[in-house]
Amino acid sequence: MTALEVSRLRGEGSHAVGGVSGLYLRIEGGSRTWVFRYVHMRQRRRMGLGSYPGVTLAAAREAARAALGQRDAGTDPIKSRQDEREAARLAAAQRLEFDKAADAFIAEHESTWRNAKHAQQWRNTLTTYASPHFGRLSVSEIEQSHVLRALSPIWKIKTETATRVRGRIEQVLDWATAHGHRSGPNPARWRGQLEHILANPEKVAPVKHRAAVPVADLPAAYRQIAAVDGQSARALCFLILTAVRSGEVRGMVWSEVDLDAALWVIPAARMKANREHRVPLSRQAVALLSTQGAAREDLVEHVFPSNRKGPLSDMAFTALMRRHELAAVPHGFRSTFRDWAGETTHHPRDAVELCLAHTIDTKTEAAYRRGDMFEKRAVIMQEWADYACPLRSFMKQSSRTTSPAA
Repeated sequence: MTALEVSRLRGEGSHAVGGVSGLYLRIEGGSRTWVFRYVHMRQRRRMGLGSYPGVTLAAAREAARAALGQRDAGTDPIKSRQDEREAARLAAAQRLEFDKAADAFIAEHESTWRNAKHAQQWRNTLTTYASPHFGRLSVSEIEQSHVLRALSPIWKIKTETATRVRGRIEQVLDWATAHGHRSGPNPARWRGQLEHILANPEKVAPVKHRAAVPVADLPAAYRQIAAVDGQSARALCFLILTAVRSGEVRGMVWSEVDLDAALWVIPAARMKANREHRVPLSRQAVALLSTQGAAREDLVEHVFPSNRKGPLSDMAFTALMRRHELAAVPHGFRSTFRDWAGETTHHPRDAVELCLAHTIDTKTEAAYRRGDMFEKRAVIMQEWADYACPLRSFMKQSSRTTSPAA
């Protein structure tokens, strides 16, 4: 039949149109569809090829010839088409854009991140530096050239940010690989890959250690801070005496403290290493907390409350040190403590590291060392407090600063 003859067919039933053996136009209830009939493995089969006139006569004959060729090659055309559709469906299901992969990664992991700002930092950096280059690209299509396009412009001018972005891209792509959305090596991996292309970040922007008060200047710095009124100054003095991190002092609540036992137990949820830390309190630290407790108002939970009775802000200590021109940062007092212990005492290194709540270097060592050397640490912390502010001087300062005004 010609195309014109096919267009004039009106009677219901199957009409052989010729050109390819087994090709029919099926007319039923006003609908017209192409059907290809064939025999495979001694079974009669009917394969739909689409509706007429959406599928023209020429297109139907071409499709029928292709199916006939598959049949002659020993393949069932219907099974082959089903397999192709399933493969396409799986490919579409597996296609995941980088931006969506990043959102899914963050959603799965943000509950494990201690700082609530961490998730927002992830989103901001990836949105700013990665998304413009390959955010809408499937994770399976991302290559090293895409990653370099995002990192190269900022590698030498924003090195610290660039290294964080690279690590975050790597983690998102590793997550995508683990979930079956991509395969092959990770194009954002540093070791053995990008390290041979991008400059060493430590040489581009050498690590700057946080400024710390020299050991010899620590007593004078302590006296300067202790002479300042307010909760921020008293909390910073306590931070120096205990050598803990800023957030651990600012978030300190009375339920964590046992003054009779000279003990402060920081729960795992508030520790960087996610492990409970017992802090032995020196006589100076106990006296400072006793003063705080004596002036404590009802229903005030935090040991060093802000004006609003909540925890001090994360900039409270830094602002205090800047106002009084101390050329250091709060975290630097931990470095001062470490230098003091290493240079002026003979205490075991392990005990000193445990005073700082540092993690053990190796899993083997960690498996054998179960205790926290509390008694030895109590001696160290008392010697440190005596060096920072001898008890007699401390009591004089405390008698002058009894008000917990913020």
